[in-house]
Amino acid sequence: MDFEFTSDQRAFRETARRFARDRLLGSYAAREAAGTIDRALVREMGGLGLIGPELPSQFGGLDAGGITAGIVIEEIAYSDMNVGYVCLLGSLLGILLAHHACAEVADPIVRKIISGDTLVALGLTEPRAGSDAASLAMSARRDANAYILRGEKTSISLATQADHVVAFARTGQPGDRARGVTAFLVPLDAPGISRTAFTDVGSAAVGRGSIFFDDVRVDETRRIGQEGAGFHQVMNGFDYSRALIGLQVLAAARASLDETWTYITQREAFGNPLAKYQGVTEPLAEAETLLNAARLLCYQTLWLRDQGRPHTAEAAMCKWWAPKVAFDTAHRCLLTHGHAGFSRDLPHQQRMRDILGLMIGDGTEQIQKMIIAREKVGRIAVPY
Repeated sequence: MDFEFTSDQRAFRETARRFARDRLLGSYAAREAAGTIDRALVREMGGLGLIGPELPSQFGGLDAGGITAGIVIEEIAYSDMNVGYVCLLGSLLGILLAHHACAEVADPIVRKIISGDTLVALGLTEPRAGSDAASLAMSARRDANAYILRGEKTSISLATQADHVVAFARTGQPGDRARGVTAFLVPLDAPGISRTAFTDVGSAAVGRGSIFFDDVRVDETRRIGQEGAGFHQVMNGFDYSRALIGLQVLAAARASLDETWTYITQREAFGNPLAKYQGVTEPLAEAETLLNAARLLCYQTLWLRDQGRPHTAEAAMCKWWAPKVAFDTAHRCLLTHGHAGFSRDLPHQQRMRDILGLMIGDGTEQIQKMIIAREKVGRIAVPY
């Protein structure tokens, strides 16, 4: 078992680290205040090969594999977890489009994702269909060589900034559940589209919100895959993205923990550095252990994915456990800094708030544990 990155992967890590520390770290709070991610930064990331490095070379990608994508998102998220969403959605939706969309649609859009010239959002969640994603109400009605989309998607990352959305709608009957769900690539400047922005406690730069479809006409060429295949396509993609999310949140917590180790060697109490006191160091040592363990689980999951081996249970473990470890670590770092940590002058509170969003998004803790149970004992563990 080899835990060393290849020379190519180390080169990716160095490129991503240099960009993230130079261009992102010092403006993490400023992007929250602005409520947006500068598109020039996104294009710069694309020019460096930091968006979708695992995507196929026929679309301009580098065929670099999931582990490399994990390395990149880890380095980006260390400096700004929210910019990591560009990497996350670029990988998840780039793969979906490359593998399932028709060539005339996939080729230009995937190339623009990789170059940073376009942002694509994932439109799955609805007001009454979050964890139960197979019960979507948004409809897609066939009309000659097009579909008419009507409904609402909510809690959508990049909703206010994206240029396109991969929207999942019901082409079958409600009783069909997953078998009746189809995916479409929809330009967000199409007639009938409107958007609203949320005021969340974290990840303001991501621009989460709702997207409304009021009889939006979408050409049939923009259907992704066959009718009724959309749900299974995105579920398979989640087995990948959940490992990336694990690395994304753990990297943010790692930044706080690194800063806190430095802080306790410099801050003194009762004539000694705080690092002299086991009551201070032992919780940090525990956090160090858990961060490393969760990180290895995420990379194991990506390795399984790259080997073409099953990794559904491991991906679910990454999704429920890594955000919990990351949130607890950031919280511990905040407390260790005392009232300075409680202020907005230090980044621990922002990282903690940002991590919290991914304890919900992409599948809750309860859903992930249900998936793990299903993988162990079968569908008897599923409540429907």
